[in-house]
Amino acid sequence: MQILVGGHKWARRSYGFDEVSVACGATTVDPDDTDTSFSVGPHTFRIPILASAMDAAVDPSMCQIMGRLGGLAVLNLEGLFTRYEDYGAQFQRVIQSSQEDVVPLLQSLYREPIKLDLVAQRIAEIKQSGTLAAASVTPAGFATVGEAALSAGLDILVIQSTVTSAKHYSSKGNSISIADICANSTVPVIVGNTVNYEGTYALMEAGADAILVGIGPGAACTTRRVCGIGVPQVTAVADSAAARDDYYTRTGKRVTVIADGGMRTGGDIVKAIVAGADAVMIGSPIAASEEAPGKGWHWGMATAHQGLPRGTRIKVGAHAPLEQILFGPAKSDDGTMNFVTALKVAMGYCGKRTIPEMQSAELVVAPSIPTEGKAAQRAQKVGQGS
Repeated sequence: MQILVGGHKWARRSYGFDEVSVACGATTVDPDDTDTSFSVGPHTFRIPILASAMDAAVDPSMCQIMGRLGGLAVLNLEGLFTRYEDYGAQFQRVIQSSQEDVVPLLQSLYREPIKLDLVAQRIAEIKQSGTLAAASVTPAGFATVGEAALSAGLDILVIQSTVTSAKHYSSKGNSISIADICANSTVPVIVGNTVNYEGTYALMEAGADAILVGIGPGAACTTRRVCGIGVPQVTAVADSAAARDDYYTRTGKRVTVIADGGMRTGGDIVKAIVAGADAVMIGSPIAASEEAPGKGWHWGMATAHQGLPRGTRIKVGAHAPLEQILFGPAKSDDGTMNFVTALKVAMGYCGKRTIPEMQSAELVVAPSIPTEGKAAQRAQKVGQGS
């Protein structure tokens, strides 16, 4: 729906998670009969959850844990893990820093050059127990860091920046072509981030096997305030899913759409999938696990930018083991634990047995959903009021 905001400028109405809800189906199925698996290239995962490539959320150990639990964790190959042999000491400095000093500290720490031998070492650490190794680099870092990771046995390559387009032009150097990266990669390639039909379709045409959708929704990201860029996730995912469906109709190749960021509860994950996502990537819920390297703290990938930080450090706490956050039992009443069961129960309510089937469930615009009938919860700061 187009809205005239003034003069000749029109704006399109878009929706976030708190503005929509999922309608149940005419039939129901047993949650135990649902299948939550998804695929990236030839690799299939039991649960549709990826851990975000953010330093405070994912280290090599977290990659192994997520692999054992049936999901996928992505290591940031341009983070502290590949700049410092003893990265734990640098994490302690970040964790202990005051809020006023933490951004300058991160900028200083991330100025340390990336060491390609550490790239290979981290990939080897992930794969020690037979875990698939997935890791991210920026488009500009592919020629060095990405190639080193592929040589070290990387299984899934993630090309990720705040905004990634199929082609990037610069008068200061060679243009970056996602098509060339995908063509030259020997493993499946996940590319992100984007928020619209055109950008998503172009990345699919460039050869991406999966697309990350989301600009600025993450808990530690400030891009929307700093740059004014972003689209609420429900609309962004729905537009990208339409591109996936149209691309599949034309080519026969189904590219995986991954909603990246902005999801804090099981309900958010359900809504992302009904909007069209095949899987979700989450950061702060992973960072809030007891095993996360941030020890209860979380910061964005762009927080350390030398000229324009687009993230911040936030306290998320260390609430429970990751397995409990994903599979329960939940010890809180606000939807921030037992994500997989919440998804399976919602699929049962909608009568959908698979993720593609769940994408056909009915979505309704419902801005009253967070507040309707919940005055007591808000007053007592429990459940939906917490």
